[in-house]
Amino acid sequence: MDGTETAQFGALAVVGLLVLFYGGTFLISTRIGKKDENADGYMTGGNNIGFGISAASMTATWIWASSMYASATSGYTYGISGPIHYGLWGALMILFIYPFGKRIRAVAPRAHTLAEVMFARHGRSSQLMLAGSNIVGSLISLMSNFIAGGVLISLLSPFTFTQGVFAVAAGVLLYTLWSGFRASVLTDFVQVVAMLGAVAVIVPFIFFAADFPAAFESGAHHLTAQQGNFFSSDAFMQQGAPYIAAVLAYAIGNQTIAQRLFAVKESLIKPTFITATVGYGAMVIGVGMLGVLALYLGFEPTGGDLNNLIPEMAAEYLPPVLLALFFIMIVGALSSTADSDLAALSSIVMTDVYGQNMTGKEKANPKTMLLIGRLTMVVATAAAVAFASLQLSILDLLVFVGALWGALVFPVLASFYWEKVTNKAFTTSVLVALAVFLPVRFSWIPVDGVFGVVVDVLSVAGVGVVLGLMAFGFFGLKPAKVIGVVAVVASAPFAIGSLHEYATLCGSLVAYSVSTLVCWAMSARRDERFDFAVIAERTGDFDDAAGASAAEADGVGAEPGSGPPHPPGDSDGGREPAETAK
Repeated sequence: MDGTETAQFGALAVVGLLVLFYGGTFLISTRIGKKDENADGYMTGGNNIGFGISAASMTATWIWASSMYASATSGYTYGISGPIHYGLWGALMILFIYPFGKRIRAVAPRAHTLAEVMFARHGRSSQLMLAGSNIVGSLISLMSNFIAGGVLISLLSPFTFTQGVFAVAAGVLLYTLWSGFRASVLTDFVQVVAMLGAVAVIVPFIFFAADFPAAFESGAHHLTAQQGNFFSSDAFMQQGAPYIAAVLAYAIGNQTIAQRLFAVKESLIKPTFITATVGYGAMVIGVGMLGVLALYLGFEPTGGDLNNLIPEMAAEYLPPVLLALFFIMIVGALSSTADSDLAALSSIVMTDVYGQNMTGKEKANPKTMLLIGRLTMVVATAAAVAFASLQLSILDLLVFVGALWGALVFPVLASFYWEKVTNKAFTTSVLVALAVFLPVRFSWIPVDGVFGVVVDVLSVAGVGVVLGLMAFGFFGLKPAKVIGVVAVVASAPFAIGSLHEYATLCGSLVAYSVSTLVCWAMSARRDERFDFAVIAERTGDFDDAAGASAAEADGVGAEPGSGPPHPPGDSDGGREPAETAK
């Protein structure tokens, strides 16, 4: 892909736009840089970020170039309901975060990562399992955003795909490296304002330039019956239902979301996530409708690659000035999420790898942590650039990672509410769920006959788990149980015998159900109960801990017999947290 046939900008124009965007964000980040950087501020911004910045950052992080491309792909593939299934459910998942988020912050008010809380709650194996899944997820996210940037630059300029990937990767790393999470959230505010303005102008312009609404009458013959049906079963089963399950897993398991949850003022969690819900839905559904328009027009993306759809639609119908605005919009969207992934990866390595497993919280050196965090960003960027050369399908990557995280949702949430969940139950349930998810998702085993029925039954149970968890966040345990049971009973007659034909959806639902059943079975009969108050003692600021440790070593301010709380047991035979809490 050399981009020479579709180039709309000269090399100097593209370089100028990139310098304008990334140079501006770099200047913003230098305004908040500190000579003596604080490790905790580098990861969570002091747990005190206000409403405007937090809401914008949450919106910008959830809106990435991949979500714009994938929403348009959904519209082009499934017709008019495709962007609705993509954007609406994604928006609602942001809304579903906040009730769980309030509980998480109440239990661990100054944590840095969810994996750090799992270490305090359970032990090392649960922590590393959650941290490892986030490293994989953030690398895939980073890669998909670099792919989007490479495609955009290659289509609109003389530069190649590889050169575009390198340019975007270098630009994001430039402004994120020094100030970490603070740079991410502050530049997110500027980026989301620019993106909202661009969408409000660009999408209507393309529609009218393509002869809307006449195009929807003259081009109806390009659609199949399912694509033309707003209530398409294909769209729901192939896109809507898998995405409902996938984005719930994203909401609970994703460190980029958790990082903003730990950073915002605790009293502002609800308005922050409600505002992000509206912003995300409006923007992503709007851009996704370009895919629907392309379908009606009979538009064929180059090489049949749907990643090319949005850039080529823009190049076809936008004048140079608006095309430049579109270019900035997509670069801003991918950068706002890429910098979040870098900040998330650095926090995981700083906190979960170095701060708790290599040195221990009390002995961690904040300056060393900062060096490790910055080196992590450099290594992660290099790895994502290398993987981006594979040019995998962005929509497939998003659904796969969401389904993979589905195995973690119930064990993670139960660990914040249920005193009986143990380290062994957490670890075993996730591993068993993954062992079932992978062969179902990739059809490694034929799903005909008895095995197909088993998959259908587990998938129906997964429907109950997903809807029950959604209800639990807002209404509590009893309504959640009722809704979960009703969902199982209502879906069973239609699903058993046919649901296994939808591998993507079944894989995700099976991951939910198996992890839930195993975790519950291993925890329900235990008598020991965990004291959640212990988590706040075991998590918190590394800079303060380092200062307290130094003071204690010097004999200053140490009470006789005082010391840090005993670390929780891990899967290697240490004491269980419930025993420690007693």
